[in-house]
Amino acid sequence: METVLLKFNMPDMKFLRSGKVRDIYEVDDFLLLIASDRISAFDVVLPNGIPGKGRLLTQISLYWFSQMQDIIKNHIVATEVRDYPSVCHKYAGQLEGRSMLVKKAKPMPVECIVRGYLSGSGWKEYHKSGTVCSMKLPEGLVESSKLPAPIFTPSTKADEGHDINISFDEMKKIVGQEMGERLRDVSLKVYTKARDLAEKKGIIIADTKFEFGMFNDELILIDEVLTPDSSASGQPKTISPAKGRTVTISRSSGTICLRLTGTRPIPALCCLTALSKKRSRGIRRFTRSSQGKTTSQVCRGAGRCIY
Repeated sequence: METVLLKFNMPDMKFLRSGKVRDIYEVDDFLLLIASDRISAFDVVLPNGIPGKGRLLTQISLYWFSQMQDIIKNHIVATEVRDYPSVCHKYAGQLEGRSMLVKKAKPMPVECIVRGYLSGSGWKEYHKSGTVCSMKLPEGLVESSKLPAPIFTPSTKADEGHDINISFDEMKKIVGQEMGERLRDVSLKVYTKARDLAEKKGIIIADTKFEFGMFNDELILIDEVLTPDSSASGQPKTISPAKGRTVTISRSSGTICLRLTGTRPIPALCCLTALSKKRSRGIRRFTRSSQGKTTSQVCRGAGRCIY
């Protein structure tokens, strides 16, 4: 069984910072992004990991980066350890398959979110006011309704805590009108192409987040693309209008079983998070209230994770 990598041990390399899932190092004039097997839920990094998660996230991103090159360039320099600077080679066991050597782009100060379905924070706002990021939507939509056309709903980029949804006009005040329109147009093009490719494979991409940066005065796609950490996706039969979705977890003889009810799109790693919490005293339950507050407790026997 593959070892879970929660931290990396590369003492003679220049460590810059650690995110919820990935670590960033500086190597010569480049950055080295490494995806760990860590899990985060509601901005909390959990003590358990999923074997191979970082490899999976990296390979998904690489696939989508390659698919979008006809729309926008990206930050990738190399993906094979043998092509990295020599200081990295002795750490191949930690890096292979889960790392990318990338350009030092200057990240844009906003996150670019595209929604094809009404879910998550978009549904909360629509349910309250009939809008998403101040954009008026048709009446009568329910949670997980397919939108008439994909919509661009930017947010702030918070170093800590939750990002905040903002209107397109508010975004333009941050990045300028010309750049705002460029970010919106590229985001919609990337999402639309990904949506069409995924639907051919029986997968629906409900919504996703893109990040962009500037490198040599050119806008490029950076970070990760269309992974389970940055997107909500599922099969058509599991994403349809409904009131929500519940994951019920039962425990019997050391076996974890999940029963899914409802049809709200579930982030793929939420179920994996539940599965990773195999403890003799039970499974930890994470619950998010309507006010956005997250609480947790250990469930004995059966637990329910509502999000």
